[in-house]
Amino acid sequence: MTAKTASSDRLTAEERHELPASAFGIPETREFPLVDAAHVRAAEAYFRYAPDDKKAALARRILARADEFGVEVRSRVVRGWAGERV
Repeated sequence: MTAKTASSDRLTAEERHELPASAFGIPETREFPLVDAAHVRAAEAYFRYAPDDKKAALARRILARADEFGVEVRSRVVRGWAGERV
């Protein structure tokens, strides 16, 4: 699923609205879209701003989507929250 605009790597409000909740790292609040490799990298970069009670699930979703898009998640913090030994 590619939800990029022609001129930007940012999602428009309309594009975000059209995405299913499952396309987000935090589905309940529709935060951290994980629709392509660039957004997975952004979610890794902004992970520290996620609420602590959502970080474990978000980390697991980031890693799962990273595998799908061939993105290497280097953050020891994300990997630690996902339950991996770092």
